[in-house]
Amino acid sequence: MTTHHQHLVYGHATNHDCLAFIDAPTAAGEAAEIRALASARTWGEARQVQMTHLWNPAGPDYCEPKDDYADDKPFDITELGAIVDGDWPKMVTTRALDVLPQDLQDRYGEVVLTVHDGEYLKVPLDREAELVAELRERGYEVTRDDELINLLDGIGVGW
Repeated sequence: MTTHHQHLVYGHATNHDCLAFIDAPTAAGEAAEIRALASARTWGEARQVQMTHLWNPAGPDYCEPKDDYADDKPFDITELGAIVDGDWPKMVTTRALDVLPQDLQDRYGEVVLTVHDGEYLKVPLDREAELVAELRERGYEVTRDDELINLLDGIGVGW
């Protein structure tokens, strides 16, 4: 059994009513990027939000500054096509497929295929204590933060 020194954040992802696990070092940066975009007042401000961890759905690659998206026009994050379509931010429940060891995914979760967004790992809420204990035994630092998990899933930022 391999010992890891990785820090994970997990919580109850309300969109899928299951546990979600993410890499803690990038989670805070992603949350800051989501908050920055959500707080933009104009399209110009939204376009200028610098993204390191995520892609900017209001950026020049996705929304050209023409009449509807002119720099001085009011910006509403809930009207972005990527958000309306559910493409941004990426489903938080997909992250467990990258950060949890395969044997734990197999034992505690079920891979679910969605029509539009691909696969995610559904980890039932009642498996929390067992899974977290096993992760800690393997050397993972594990912190629960439901608010952060749901923010990274797009909940509570204007939509």
